[in-house]
Amino acid sequence: MNGLQRRCLALPSNRLGLYLALRHWCTPGQRVLMSSVSADEILFLVLAAGLRPVIAPLSPRDGNIDVRAADLDGVDAVLTTNLYGLPDDVAALAGDRILIEDVAHAMETTVNGRRIGTFGHAGVFSLSKHAGAGSGGVLAVEDEADYRALERERDLLLKPGVLRKEIVSVLTSMARQAALRLDLVRPALKLARAFGMQEEREGYRIALRADELSLAMKTVPGLPPFDPWVRADLHGYRTRRGPLAQWYQRRRVARLPRERDRRVAGVDRLADLPVVAPAVRELRDQPLFRVPLLVTDRDAAIAALERDGVATGYLYDPPYDDYAPAFIEPSPAPEAARWWARHVLPVDPLYAHRALPVISSLRPAPPVTG
Repeated sequence: MNGLQRRCLALPSNRLGLYLALRHWCTPGQRVLMSSVSADEILFLVLAAGLRPVIAPLSPRDGNIDVRAADLDGVDAVLTTNLYGLPDDVAALAGDRILIEDVAHAMETTVNGRRIGTFGHAGVFSLSKHAGAGSGGVLAVEDEADYRALERERDLLLKPGVLRKEIVSVLTSMARQAALRLDLVRPALKLARAFGMQEEREGYRIALRADELSLAMKTVPGLPPFDPWVRADLHGYRTRRGPLAQWYQRRRVARLPRERDRRVAGVDRLADLPVVAPAVRELRDQPLFRVPLLVTDRDAAIAALERDGVATGYLYDPPYDDYAPAFIEPSPAPEAARWWARHVLPVDPLYAHRALPVISSLRPAPPVTG
């Protein structure tokens, strides 16, 4: 497959696209190699598809799958992460196996001039990350027959939309973007907490509830029984989007080319910090979603950034090895993943200038051990 021309299926979320791709190309019972540092719901999507998550060792350089340490011959498929926009080693991961690319963080990342999301059987994009559209996803595939089959499966899983909720979603996203532009993040965070707009956590971002999950596992493959886990902070992840949301998504995507130079400039500026993840220095010309720093006292850094009006997001819970050991095949070397989950501090390159007064004096994380 050359992957250069893709048919794009519109979706309410990246999450739904990942499930559709896994169900379409994989057979229940197959083993899927995946990262252990990612959004919790990704694990549940793999389980809902009836697949066996095989947790890969991660590279300390970029937090992605370490292809040199992973057993690629022992798996049927690979699900990449492209963490914060840093690209997985797609050339090594493709081969004869199924390759599903999660491009949520890597909408504008390229490898040798070719966009991430065009190397595998499918690329699944998010419109709520780079574009900041609040919702929406795209499933990009090469073959027309695959596109039509995925379209039918999508329509079977979609829920009807509710105009009121769509209006609220669009207005909330607009307010978030305005707060970022006008440097009003600090008061916006206070308001969100005062009005209970931030979901409560039960230790992990998504409570595992192992007994309930074991019952849901008896229904696989099938997505609806896994809704309590997959929906997390996006309850409308499979709700059909109407004209208003579609208009807003197009509007936000159209802004991306105008923001590219600012994003690259921010990456280039942050790439010189001693605490930056090593792989960033080789990708300073890429418009990364976030620039990962690896720091000693992350919690103190987050608090200091918030006092300066800089919010920190896209922090992931400890690896799946520690989160759901009964539902995975564990990594043979989980130390690097634990190290990343404990020390990574993602910084938005669009607002690097606001973060620099805090992050320029941070101490590097201790070396990974084990």
